Amino acid sequence: MIDKATIDKIMDAANIVDVVSEFVTLRKAGVNYKGLCPFHDEKTPSFVVSPSKGYCHCFSCGKGGNAVGFIMEHEQMTYPEALRWLAKKYNIEIHERELTDEEKREENERESLFILNDWALRYFQENLKETDCGRAIGLAYFRSRGFRDDTIARFQLGYALPERDALAKTALAKGFKEKFLIDTGLCYRREDGTLQDRYHGRVIFPVHTVTGRVVAFGGRILENNKKLAKYVNSPESLIYHKSNELYGIFQAKHAIAKQDRCYLVEGYIDVTSMHQSGVENVVASSGTSLTTGQIRLIRRFTNNITVLYDGDSAGIHASIRGIDMLLAEGMNVKVLLLPDGDDPDSFARKHTAEEFRNYIESHQTDFIEFKTNLLLRGVTDPVKRSEAISSIVRSVSVIQDPIMRATYISECAHRLGMPEATLVSTANKFIRGDMEEKRKEQQREEAKADGPQQPLKPLPPVGEAPTVEYMLMQLVVRHGQETLYKDVETEDGGKVDLSVSQYISYDLGEDDLKFSNELYNRMLAEAVEHNDDEGFNAEAYFTHHPDIDISRVATDMAIERFQLSKSLQVKRDEDTLRNQVEHLILDFRMDYVERRLKELQREISLAAGDTGKMMELMAEYKDMQVIRNAIAKELGSDIIMHN
Repeated sequence: MIDKATIDKIMDAANIVDVVSEFVTLRKAGVNYKGLCPFHDEKTPSFVVSPSKGYCHCFSCGKGGNAVGFIMEHEQMTYPEALRWLAKKYNIEIHERELTDEEKREENERESLFILNDWALRYFQENLKETDCGRAIGLAYFRSRGFRDDTIARFQLGYALPERDALAKTALAKGFKEKFLIDTGLCYRREDGTLQDRYHGRVIFPVHTVTGRVVAFGGRILENNKKLAKYVNSPESLIYHKSNELYGIFQAKHAIAKQDRCYLVEGYIDVTSMHQSGVENVVASSGTSLTTGQIRLIRRFTNNITVLYDGDSAGIHASIRGIDMLLAEGMNVKVLLLPDGDDPDSFARKHTAEEFRNYIESHQTDFIEFKTNLLLRGVTDPVKRSEAISSIVRSVSVIQDPIMRATYISECAHRLGMPEATLVSTANKFIRGDMEEKRKEQQREEAKADGPQQPLKPLPPVGEAPTVEYMLMQLVVRHGQETLYKDVETEDGGKVDLSVSQYISYDLGEDDLKFSNELYNRMLAEAVEHNDDEGFNAEAYFTHHPDIDISRVATDMAIERFQLSKSLQVKRDEDTLRNQVEHLILDFRMDYVERRLKELQREISLAAGDTGKMMELMAEYKDMQVIRNAIAKELGSDIIMHN
């Protein structure tokens, strides 16, 4: 257990900006810093770090805390684990007492796997440097690839001895359990029941998280044996989910943020060679197809990515799906085909960092030009040409930003010599198809869930008056981005403007109030998240939303304005809008209080005979009556007309 004096020392040393910057690219915003929230997917920064107060907070999802709380949430660590992480960062010696046997047993399995991987990392490194076999085979291989000692040390490369059970025997002798050797994937059990090392006779590439913890290993074979896989990677485990990890991200994160661009390659060697040549903002998908989780990990540090392909790679066509995924996640995508016969590794060894970067800058293309050259070069058959053009438009259709999508459509029409209207129509078909597929997928997921599903009822039944929730969301859809209050003073002395959606979210959030309809809660959160997007229009955003339920309710809310003739529509000025928002929020609070009063009456009747419980409920009932009277006084006798 860590003693209190050490904890105090850690807390005093921890700088919230310094800590958060390990994971999030921050930019100065007045006296604070802002960045993309690492706890949820967003395109507009809503994550604020306050150095003066020593904490961070996301104004969209609500997560944050001090330095320890941030590390606990971000890295899924326990309190002691987070303290140890900070102590290591600030070179603070940990003073702790010996754990009891009972406390040792309570150490969770996750930490046990990390401890074993840390030991295995050192074991592989020692094999490489301190054994005759390691130096003669493993180190010789790395030397043949041109790797310097500092590169080997930085990526913590190692070597697994050729004996099939060398690691297993050593680990068991050190007291590690067989279960954890198997769970980490370091070993596996043969049919005869014996343990065998997964990586025996291979050079080792450790896979680090963004914080530097080792979650997996990749092993490359050094002999020409077609019966054996060239690379063997760790299986999925409690601590390793390959779809969320990128090889080299720990070593590359600062360079990615500084350069505001990430280079994406295929393998371990490519990353290591480019890094050694001086091009450090590079990562690999570790032998797996690119995933959404990996893309979002990159996007914490930059929105700009260049995908590097081997000039003669046969897998380029199969990799195109990755480009569509990058576009769908809002990344600005460039593509580079290296000269025939070169991969990133060989090209890096032939050129300096400056030459490599200059080559990339002068030869990278946008994805339209890349796909056009790849799919249409030399194609004269009308059917194949049509299929290729459809594939290009398909890529454009996944872009979420409507302005960027329209720009690319126009560019496609120019390059392909096609009518823009035809490409727009084709893109819309793809978009509608995706929306329908998402709707079906949602239905399938609901069908799998246990218990009866309660269908969402976002629209008021015909003939019934709309609920207060509905009318508040209607204001968000119609006027969400409009400024309601200007120059509102913040706690740190700064000033901000509050839009309709921001004000509603803030006001309700003050008392932890939410809509009873979860769909409305999602819509309000998205309106706040995208509020600062350039050109954001809530009505256009929601009525064209890929979620069919949101699109449907938003369309219903927006279309009402067109049911009256222009002569009957009253122009809404800022004061009228502000008045309506404020009164609707009071109506919402009054509805909540009235419902709670009815619930309390029922609970009081059921608590007869329990004097203590009765007194507690009566006290709350009295408080609620006071709140109801205060709200009623604020509402006064005004009648709010909702159109």
